[in-house]
Amino acid sequence: MGVITYDMEVPSSIPAAKMFKALVLDVDTLIPRIMPQAIKNVEILEGDGGVGTVKHIHFGEGSQYKSAKHRVDALDTENLTHSYSIIEGDALMGVLESITYHIKIVPNEDGGCICKNRSIYHTKEGVEISEEKIKEGKEKATVMFKAIEAYLNANS
Repeated sequence: MGVITYDMEVPSSIPAAKMFKALVLDVDTLIPRIMPQAIKNVEILEGDGGVGTVKHIHFGEGSQYKSAKHRVDALDTENLTHSYSIIEGDALMGVLESITYHIKIVPNEDGGCICKNRSIYHTKEGVEISEEKIKEGKEKATVMFKAIEAYLNANS
């Protein structure tokens, strides 16, 4: 099995605690409302939303994927960190064992925040992931983050 890791940072004018609440705690209901083409709905299969919770994500008609299962690996509301893994589904494209995401929302001096995201792709033996695929993933994550930011700016 191979491992590919990439980091990205996205600045926001939204205060860190407010962004964390939207991006992590409320995301299962927020994204289907503001980006139904990306995610149709999310259902909890096991757990209460905390560590160990398994969620079934149903992607929207605008997505190339049908569904995925996510597992919450860590959640720290005090330090604004969250880790989760995609453990099943066609979003793994038949070439990945899993994808793990580590998110940290860091306050900045102007009252906004920076969303730091580390993505770790666990590939099946002998599989290579192209830079283009990694770039696509980064772009999709940025679009979703900016959609949440725009929603919070418009509804605050």
